[in-house]
Amino acid sequence: MCSAEPINCFPLLVNILSNTFLRLFNSTARIRVWSEPFYTIRSPEVRNDIFFICLSYMLILASGLPPHFAVSSMEDYKVK
Repeated sequence: MCSAEPINCFPLLVNILSNTFLRLFNSTARIRVWSEPFYTIRSPEVRNDIFFICLSYMLILASGLPPHFAVSSMEDYKVK
């Protein structure tokens, strides 16, 4: 009925309880609950923009890390 993960089980539990209460009050309406824990992007242009922003950020970060470690080890060498 639902997996053991709370993010998947809670919406199903809410759906079961709400529909049970509606049946108790003799209602013909139904409540439908769904879970979408991760935001899905429908537009490929937005997906490409996000990809290139993350890629450029990672490239800038990756180019800045080796000099940081080199300077850090040189400082340690000077201090001994």
